[in-house]
Amino acid sequence: MFSKSKINEPAPKSAENPAPAAAPSPSTSMTTTYAPAAAPKAKPPASILSADLHIKGNLKTTGDIQIEGQVDGDIRAHLLTVGEGATVRGELVADDVVINGRIVGRVRGLKVRLTSTARVEGDIIHKTIAIESGAHFEGSVQRQDDPLNTTGTAKTLPKPTAMPTDSQA
Repeated sequence: MFSKSKINEPAPKSAENPAPAAAPSPSTSMTTTYAPAAAPKAKPPASILSADLHIKGNLKTTGDIQIEGQVDGDIRAHLLTVGEGATVRGELVADDVVINGRIVGRVRGLKVRLTSTARVEGDIIHKTIAIESGAHFEGSVQRQDDPLNTTGTAKTLPKPTAMPTDSQA
């Protein structure tokens, strides 16, 4: 027949008088339920666009993206890494931006990092920035508390109000 395993039984309290294990009665259920532990959500891996890939269009994700090929369009992501041989022509918007390759366009990020192999032609709007020695950058740099907010970035002049002239008064 079947026997009960002693692996999960607690050790006897007294080593001098170990009590024999009582056999379960037929009416006693031997089912043990285990509540699964709340597993932490695993972060999905970054989407990688390989070096032989050329994309014409915009990319948008809430996850991470690594560009190794060429993209002609805007990219929005959480963590955006541009590889050493990659070229992006468009606007980059991400919480974290790491540029190793070539960018032609605006870069917006909470944290922007240009490595020594970076080549950027365009403006950078950031909260924090790091530019390594050897990086090539042509454009302007602007610090903002919320660089990801793309609304209201264009400075517009107020509409002129019509002043009454002498003939209208």
